[in-house]
Amino acid sequence: MAVSISVVVLLLVLAVIFVRNSGLKLTHALVCALLGFFLAGTSMAPTIHNGVAATANVVSSLKP
Repeated sequence: MAVSISVVVLLLVLAVIFVRNSGLKLTHALVCALLGFFLAGTSMAPTIHNGVAATANVVSSLKP
């Protein structure tokens, strides 16, 4: 749960930065958000969640 909230916050911050710098238009951000909501309801959601969790585990195990 903590990983998914962190990812959502990170993506939200990036989207706000892109919108403010005109690199991402508001309509594009809305389309991306809608895609995420609809994708979360599909059968691919557990696979995507497992992939993000595995990536987070790999990154957290790296030593600087």
